Amino acid sequence: QLQLVESGGGLVQPGGSLRLSCAASGLIFSIYAMNWHRQAPGKQRELVATIDSGGSPNYVDSVKGRFTISRDTAKNTVYLEMNSLKPEDTAVYYCNVDAKTIGWSRRSFWGQGTQVTVSS
Repeated sequence: QLQLVESGGGLVQPGGSLRLSCAASGLIFSIYAMNWHRQAPGKQRELVATIDSGGSPNYVDSVKGRFTISRDTAKNTVYLEMNSLKPEDTAVYYCNVDAKTIGWSRRSFWGQGTQVTVSS
């Protein structure tokens, strides 16, 4: 139905930056909200940032002012620009979209995750 391919994770020093990308492909009719979640070892998965179909973003308090979510509707792609990274940002980051695919009902889709490690 819909596939999500994430890229951009890696190892970065504290204070550094990374840009995550997540491209959707498949029999897409419409994509609504696009989100980034993360899960650190031993912790529950948390919603980090979301952007609705109109382009309005929202962030969890811990990343406000440091992370920026954006989307390219023509490319069915969502980005997460992460600046001033801290060790506590270390986690697997997951892309998640709310979408309707052709012939199927609207539902949530998840990417495979990309590791972000912030360490000196």
